Amino acid sequence: MTRVVVLGCGYVGCELVRQLEDHHVVGVRRSEDGLAAVEAAGAEAVRADVTDPDSLESVPDADWLVFAASAGGRDVAAARETYVEGLRTAIEHFAGRGSTPERLVYTSSTGVYGDHDGAWVDEETPLSPATEKAQVLAEAERIALDAPSGIDGTVARFGGLYGPDRYRLKRYLEGPVTAGYLNMVHRDDAAGAIAFLLASDAGRNAVVNVVDDEPVEKWGFADWLAEQCDEPFPPKRTIEERLADEDGESNRRVQANKRVSNDRLRRLGYEFAYPTYREGYRSAIDEHRSGERAD
Repeated sequence: MTRVVVLGCGYVGCELVRQLEDHHVVGVRRSEDGLAAVEAAGAEAVRADVTDPDSLESVPDADWLVFAASAGGRDVAAARETYVEGLRTAIEHFAGRGSTPERLVYTSSTGVYGDHDGAWVDEETPLSPATEKAQVLAEAERIALDAPSGIDGTVARFGGLYGPDRYRLKRYLEGPVTAGYLNMVHRDDAAGAIAFLLASDAGRNAVVNVVDDEPVEKWGFADWLAEQCDEPFPPKRTIEERLADEDGESNRRVQANKRVSNDRLRRLGYEFAYPTYREGYRSAIDEHRSGERAD
């Protein structure tokens, strides 16, 4: 039985556990609080910190290694500590064992592309990260792809995650909604793509965008959602109007407007459970219309 270690077994990681039910999965969290969720998903739960090689000694050997850890804080220093130093520490630690992982999947973000004024981007598009955090993610990608011999690394660039507890209906129904494109992926497909990439030869030593089939303009998405929920259209604002209220990292993030292609993932053979937001938001819309809670 293949042993899978998920470093940072959170929102996507716990769903990955459920999808890898035929494997022995070890879910690693840095805090005691998150271990119960890992166990509930069906994994062996271990407390360890990716930035601390001594704590990683408690983690069993892995055939497949998934790095999905989140930063302990919002600032750039916290991001660097986790995504760069933590990833490097984890790779060095597991590569130094007698039994080393065959596969590594590092979860990154489409934020590394930066702004393309709404144009299409794919894995061959040169990176132009607009924020310091996105620059850190791009640096971590290079570490994952440069893993020691014998460990085949894959970078999975996630679009905006949504799904149970993360539909953010209030944000889009109440507004104001800023112009620009959304590149999204349902949590179940984010986890499904990782499982697919681990279990096949697809995407070895490569970057793969993990987004659904249809980038959507935010104003159009918000109006569609309002229609489906029997709510009035929300107020809108241009990117320029939003920028007048923002500065620094937030300002640059708002300007990072592009449409992300998933052609490579599709060509590799992955089949989406939720090909577009229309399928992905259906349960949340039904709950909203029935008066139930759907965050």
